[in-house]
Amino acid sequence: MLKLALVANEPPPYRIPVFNRIASHAVIQFQVIFCCRHEPNRHWDYPPITFDHVYLRENIRNVNGRYIHHNPDVITALNRFAPDVVIGNGFNPTHLYAMLWCAARRRPYIPMTDGTLVSEKLLSPLHSLVRRQVYKRAAAFIAASQGGMQLYQSYSVPRSLCYQSCLCIDNDSFRPAPDALNQKRWDFIFCGRFEPSKQPGFAMDVALRCAELLGRKIRLLFVGAGSLDSDLRARAEVHKEKIDICFHGFATQAELPGLYQSARIFLFPTQGDVWGVVANEACAAGLPVIVSPHAGVAGELIVEGQNGYVCDLELENWASCAAGLLSAPVRQAAFGQRSMLLVAPYCFDQAAEGMIQASLAAKNKQRKNNLPLSRPA
Repeated sequence: MLKLALVANEPPPYRIPVFNRIASHAVIQFQVIFCCRHEPNRHWDYPPITFDHVYLRENIRNVNGRYIHHNPDVITALNRFAPDVVIGNGFNPTHLYAMLWCAARRRPYIPMTDGTLVSEKLLSPLHSLVRRQVYKRAAAFIAASQGGMQLYQSYSVPRSLCYQSCLCIDNDSFRPAPDALNQKRWDFIFCGRFEPSKQPGFAMDVALRCAELLGRKIRLLFVGAGSLDSDLRARAEVHKEKIDICFHGFATQAELPGLYQSARIFLFPTQGDVWGVVANEACAAGLPVIVSPHAGVAGELIVEGQNGYVCDLELENWASCAAGLLSAPVRQAAFGQRSMLLVAPYCFDQAAEGMIQASLAAKNKQRKNNLPLSRPA
């Protein structure tokens, strides 16, 4: 029996089914140690949690819009569970305490990241140094994407030590009915937080430009909430002759499949997402996706000319691609079918298996070498 602990910031809904699967594995005793119940900017609803888990005493600081977790009691939690292997999914002080616990007790430590070369290209020298020190002492590595694999390789991590645990959703729950194309109410859907980095205003600009290009009213569904809500509503009122906009507000997991299925194209003009699980949702619902190159899904889940377009945040380019799809129902349907095929391998079983294999490999390597697991700088 392998005792495996995972130190995580909070319970993300798209990872809970993965953790449930790991906990059901025949040779693994699994516990997740959460820094908090939820970060202040999250409004998630959660699927059932069936795995063993504990919550640390909450200690969160907001530093330039990023939440930093500092939970010294992670040491107490690790002493109590006494894992054989520890996975840490970040570089907060809490995760560094967990790594030091592993070093002191000669237990394998595995970093897990959603990051990519693109998302981490502007890291400060201090942040890069911390990663190098963690990676020198790591037994194996888990990435959410091929971009994450490339990130590890940029730190001279051998590919043989890297495992992938994809970010995913319940694809089956989003699968559209056979006649869904005949029931599309909205031309576009935007789903996400109404914050500057997510660019909901740009999505509205695309809809406005498409109305001009196609000479008809465009219908746009906004799903989400945030600080830009009132500004977006005011703009929608000004342009109501050209665009028909519905503000659905925050959506529960149960509502999301129907919302995606009611639209023709998903607009994802983010300025920065390490992956973008909303793209998984759109693909599983059979939608073409237009995405900026600043999301991890670009080039992996969203493939140029197959199930969507990867476009720089330049309005005419987005409007041309979007209007072209709206004007070509056959191509739109083909892109949607391709989306469902491309998203199929991104599933909970694959995500769980990647974490399991990394943990077993780390433990087996330690047992074989009978030495602290480390790598030269």
